[in-house]
Amino acid sequence: MTPPTIELVRVAGTHREVGLQLGEAGREQIRRTVETSWDELPCGRSKADQLALADEYRAFTAPRLPWLLEELDACAEGAGVDPLEFFAVSMEEIWYEPYGPRIEGRCSDLVAGPSATSHGHLLVAHNNDLRPETEQDITALEISVPGDPVFFQLGGIPWLSVGWNAAGLSLTGNELAPNDERVGISRSHQVLEMMRASSLDQMVAMALRTDRASSYNNVLASFDGGVADVEGSASDAEITGLDEAGHLAHTNNYVCDRMLPFEGDTEYAPLSQIRYDRARELLAAEPPGSLTMDRLRELLSDHETKPQSLCKHPEFGTPTSKTVFWCVADVTDGRIRYGRGNPCDSIAQEYEFESYAGREAAA
Repeated sequence: MTPPTIELVRVAGTHREVGLQLGEAGREQIRRTVETSWDELPCGRSKADQLALADEYRAFTAPRLPWLLEELDACAEGAGVDPLEFFAVSMEEIWYEPYGPRIEGRCSDLVAGPSATSHGHLLVAHNNDLRPETEQDITALEISVPGDPVFFQLGGIPWLSVGWNAAGLSLTGNELAPNDERVGISRSHQVLEMMRASSLDQMVAMALRTDRASSYNNVLASFDGGVADVEGSASDAEITGLDEAGHLAHTNNYVCDRMLPFEGDTEYAPLSQIRYDRARELLAAEPPGSLTMDRLRELLSDHETKPQSLCKHPEFGTPTSKTVFWCVADVTDGRIRYGRGNPCDSIAQEYEFESYAGREAAA
């Protein structure tokens, strides 16, 4: 059955005002997350232990990103939950067994640079795989804070999975399992800072901040055709870009030689590699200068390597993981097409920035 469309929630104001609005809008799912998270604590750790660990990260983050704490605390207030408990569930690092299995498949990214597309635009495509029950919580958010670019994100409330801003920047990517995590700025919070960047260089610098707790593989792009794939851990990173054909793909395992020693989930990595290889195969098969938004959605809908397919379905043999949303963005134009559930069976929606650096630069 085709799932319903994704609600668009618009919030604006100071960080505190935005946090309050997000907390009120997402009250049900935030409360549910806070209430149920303690059922899945890492082995041997009590709720008190978990909160004490979260408090270490919070104390580290507060002087470095004070605006973030203001927003998160206000979000907790708006939802009617404890701020420390909310901070704990707003980050990822503390919820895994130390250096143990992390993921069953979270994201697939395909990028087509200007030379690979039919109209010379930069296109980014993304499938987001999570537990099937999270599909109902996927929300589109437009956030406007004075002094920051307006940005649009997809994920839960207020959690960001992918996002774009009016400065012409795109952020997608893939969860990794780095084995060198430490107390620092959570990767879940880094991406919220990165959405406030005004240039690709600034966004990359935010991804590489030396006080980070860990890292995603951050797929970063700019309206002017710039692409930087930051495959990181807590202590190291490798930056790559488009290949000679103008393509880039990434899934949930380290692929850069320099970063292979940081793989913390060696059992899952070969399964992620199946999607990575298939994504590269699909892109390589496309004629030069031919890719469009519609065609990239078709590639995201690929089932060839099931159960480890780009478009993931529980009935294929992954009962705890499915594609809960998809998106294809024209980064040159500031236009995002997206939908709830699998790209092979979903109602397409579109978001377009009212004011966008790419269009202003072309005028």
